[in-house]
Amino acid sequence: MSNPVWISEEQVRAALPMAPLIDLMAETLAAFSSGQVEQPVRTVIQAAPDAFFGCMPALIKTPRAMGAKLVTVFRSNAAKGLPTHLATIILLDPDTGGLLAVMDGRYITEARTAAVSAVSARLLAREDASVLALIGSGVQAHSHLEALTLVRNFKEIRCWSPTRPHLERFVTAHPQVRPSASAREAADGADVIALVTASTTPVIENHWVRNGAHVIAVGACRPTEREMDPELIARGRLFVDSRAAALKEAGDILLGIAEGRFTPEQIEAELGTLVGASSNARRNKSEITIFKSLGLAVEDVASAQYVFSLQ
Repeated sequence: MSNPVWISEEQVRAALPMAPLIDLMAETLAAFSSGQVEQPVRTVIQAAPDAFFGCMPALIKTPRAMGAKLVTVFRSNAAKGLPTHLATIILLDPDTGGLLAVMDGRYITEARTAAVSAVSARLLAREDASVLALIGSGVQAHSHLEALTLVRNFKEIRCWSPTRPHLERFVTAHPQVRPSASAREAADGADVIALVTASTTPVIENHWVRNGAHVIAVGACRPTEREMDPELIARGRLFVDSRAAALKEAGDILLGIAEGRFTPEQIEAELGTLVGASSNARRNKSEITIFKSLGLAVEDVASAQYVFSLQ
């Protein structure tokens, strides 16, 4: 057995351009939803009042790959100038169980999250979507801007952030983005709305969202957190990456069910079931589609295997 390798964030970034990653994530989601993946819902322990530690293993049957991501979310890191989300991915030989590689998982988490959101937009956003709204201006705003502009031709891009200095830095880095004075102003009339904040309470209200919009909800990954108005979820067609995970981790869904606003059947399907079925899974131009993203271990393992194969 050869010695395992360490792959740094810089090496990961160089090996993982966004365009092929979007296609890889579409294939991976399809494999997950078709039963080609063995993966439990992640195990999460609370490491501090505002910090979580998660373990995310997965086995991909075809093409074979196996590994796990160890991920931490320490929100207090922001005040220290450190990333709030950190991760390490362990890649194993699926035939022997031997260690193949250890790699930094921070960038994989950042990039694959946005790539999956882009898959949702490619499948569910209107073909003529021209206005993108980003609610949030952190790491995921940067990656979502890159990924979403690869699948739709936006003529206008807006961004609002609760932290004004962050918003100013974001629009300076991306001159094509117009800052908005409020979340409502950013969302008003937008065709695609990406919620990429760390908020634990709703950042968007139902009546702000136009008919025909596609909403991508990336934050609020704990059962007690929500980032969307529950009336919006009840109004739209809801898709998730994993039904099992959504019914255990997604506060947007669990809290709405507990309040009697909708039932578990509000989840129409997993995103992976739409891959290959149609170029666009919308039924008409006026419906609202919602993708609630939680992030799957298989996305990390597939990304890590892709990076390892290029070393």
